[in-house]
Amino acid sequence: MAERPYTLLSCSMSIDGYLDGASEQRLLLSNDADLDRVDAVRAECDAILVGAATVRNDNPRLLVRAESRRQQRAARGKRPSPIKVTITRSAQLDACANFFATGDCEKLVYCASPGLPEACHRLGSVATVVDGGHPVDLRRMSQDLYARGVRRLMVEGGGTVHTQFLTADLADELHLVVAPFFVGNSRARRFVGDGHFPWNPDRRATLAEVRALDDVVLLRYALSNRFRMN
Repeated sequence: MAERPYTLLSCSMSIDGYLDGASEQRLLLSNDADLDRVDAVRAECDAILVGAATVRNDNPRLLVRAESRRQQRAARGKRPSPIKVTITRSAQLDACANFFATGDCEKLVYCASPGLPEACHRLGSVATVVDGGHPVDLRRMSQDLYARGVRRLMVEGGGTVHTQFLTADLADELHLVVAPFFVGNSRARRFVGDGHFPWNPDRRATLAEVRALDDVVLLRYALSNRFRMN
């Protein structure tokens, strides 16, 4: 079996399991203490992956923020921030989005085969566009990332991507941060969608750590025998 990166999923949600509110205004689910923790996790990874919807809706930079961590990466011979990775079906992405326009790091776009010509046209000047299959095959993509030197992959969403990684049994670790409030609107996006998950009443995930970070709580789950407590 071809190798793949150690894969860590990271998500913040409300008590009732939502990633965001139902309006266009972004809902802040984290806090300063947790954002610093996430920054530290990013700094230890080789690549950060988000779905195309997250690139469009949240316009994230996906960079290591703390200068001290950026310098530590540089001292290890790495770029200040990890490789950025996204997955798209139709390549409807803006080449000027923060994902592409910020950071001295490589950007990879795994596109479904039918959308490859459009992806190369729109994004070929700002990213490396890779044929991901039809539809994009996450296992094949993970193996390709490993071949490119990615040994530790951080997946930051959104819900569709989390669902795909979990149902494909490609996750080794889950960081789930719970904010102290409810959203209460079924039109909002949930942490995961429907699917057949490897973890169920007959195969329970292992809770490896619980940590309070001011008013949010981190639940850290081991999802494979590759889990490393660090």
